Amino acid sequence: MDDLLSEKEQIEKLRGWWSSYGAYVVAGIVLGALALFGINYFQSSNTEAELEASALYDELSDDVVDGDLDAAEVVTDQLRSNHADSAYTAQAMLALARLYMDQNRDQDAADQLRALLASPAIPEFKDVARLRLAKLLLYQNKADEVLTLLEGVPDDGAFAARFAEAKADAYVALDRPDEARSAYERALSEPSQQATINQAFVQLKLLDLPLQETAASDDHVAAGALQEDAGTDEVDASANDTADEEAE
Repeated sequence: MDDLLSEKEQIEKLRGWWSSYGAYVVAGIVLGALALFGINYFQSSNTEAELEASALYDELSDDVVDGDLDAAEVVTDQLRSNHADSAYTAQAMLALARLYMDQNRDQDAADQLRALLASPAIPEFKDVARLRLAKLLLYQNKADEVLTLLEGVPDDGAFAARFAEAKADAYVALDRPDEARSAYERALSEPSQQATINQAFVQLKLLDLPLQETAASDDHVAAGALQEDAGTDEVDASANDTADEEAE
């Protein structure tokens, strides 16, 4: 404000300004306070929700150790209902699937893993579920479903080598050795991912595959050529012996 104005004029100007803009100032203060309250409430609610989910997961862990399947199912359902997007829920579903397998309920385990894949869980947990489901389907002799399950998985993710190995195992089960060979080689081809697989075991599975059809065909042709050469040599030898006899 102009320093030359009298104190009374300054007050009048201030009153005029407040009359025009005071409501906006108050509204801004109120909105700021509400936003701050909302942020604090949201953070508090999230903290409370995570603590509750953590407590439920601890309870589930005890049930899994005790082999109490009924109790584990109840706790997992609670987590899925109240904390669907929590990491604890995803871990609980993986644990429950394992408990089902331990009790020879492989179809229930498969259903649990499929439910996790359809949930809002973070991708890393879904990758674990996808890999475990692939192995379970192989155990159930459903190799074709394994290929469907793994169709479109990225070739450069953290689980790429393990997915490639699972695909190769499925190809072997389906008697498709050439595709199995390609998948095993892909599993072994990325140095940064080799630590995620048993390289020696994968190499053994690769070596155990039958010869490629083209290679086998080439070997057959080569063997035929050798036989022809041998036959020609025998004919030549016979002709030479006849000629020697006539000369005598």
